Amino acid sequence: MSDLPTLVFIPGSWHKPTCYDKIITLLQDQYKLRCVAISLPSTGDNPAATFKDDLDAARTAISNEVFQGHDVVVIAHSYGGMVGNSAIKGFARADITDKNISGAPASNQGHIIGLILIASGFTLTGLSFMDPFFGRPPPAWRVNKETGYAELVTPPRELFYHDVPDEEAEYWISQLTTQSLKALFEGGEHTYAGWRDVPVWYIGTVEDRGLPVLAQRMQVGMARGMGANVEHRELRTSHSPFLSQPGETVRVIGDAVGAFLGRELADLRSDWASASASPDPGQGAVIAVPSVRLWQPFSWLNLGLPLTFGHLVGRGILLFGLGRRIWRMRFGLRSR
Repeated sequence: MSDLPTLVFIPGSWHKPTCYDKIITLLQDQYKLRCVAISLPSTGDNPAATFKDDLDAARTAISNEVFQGHDVVVIAHSYGGMVGNSAIKGFARADITDKNISGAPASNQGHIIGLILIASGFTLTGLSFMDPFFGRPPPAWRVNKETGYAELVTPPRELFYHDVPDEEAEYWISQLTTQSLKALFEGGEHTYAGWRDVPVWYIGTVEDRGLPVLAQRMQVGMARGMGANVEHRELRTSHSPFLSQPGETVRVIGDAVGAFLGRELADLRSDWASASASPDPGQGAVIAVPSVRLWQPFSWLNLGLPLTFGHLVGRGILLFGLGRRIWRMRFGLRSR
């Protein structure tokens, strides 16, 4: 099995995998990491493309690496986080059985060692992307039932790239694709809370005009409240830190991969140190966001109420699930 994991990149809605080119180049050059970026069928000019199609594309890329003995880190942005979370099912270390699908010994099989979410969310098993929004799209886009696509209402420059230089932003706007409605509104039966199976690093975007940072912090708080192992970092960027601050984004990814491996990537740090001598224009410090502790009210104010509220929501979801299981066990047995 190779020493370093393969990074599998999953883009968000309307985006091609080329949106990751900047950081993939840095990761390959400075950290010598193998990178695989997938295309989502739901962004391939096909209104019939479903969430299951996207999931299959991700799982195919992951299985190709895992069955060759490579460990994998999944990196997903925005809507791609739902695909990435769900694709983890069956690939975590605890899921690797004595024999894999091909019949080869499990010792020769890799597994997913971690998940990195960028301005994304934490999938709940059984819920489609739009279920938490009660099927009502946000102001940034609208439903076009005639075409079968989700259409952007907010100008893409404002929504995705407001801190990217004008000429470059125009290029990335020209690269945007269509987004199938089916993938957003259907497919709940295929979703999975993979963030509960592997350690997670979350890269939040403080100046995000697409997914407000307060909503991001609530999501992190919820996941932590449900027992997830989440390291939380934030960058003062738009929704697309891999374009506006690629150097800092790569720095966080490098730290995350090192944490997943249980060691720093020390052999590559010297190369990275020299490469980072000229920082990205306008880049800021990486903000490490610690956990909220319910029994320490001071941390509620210090870290922000969204994290605290999300933590309480997460605990509530756990209690609801426990109560439902007890109810079914008690009254299910009585009905027999």
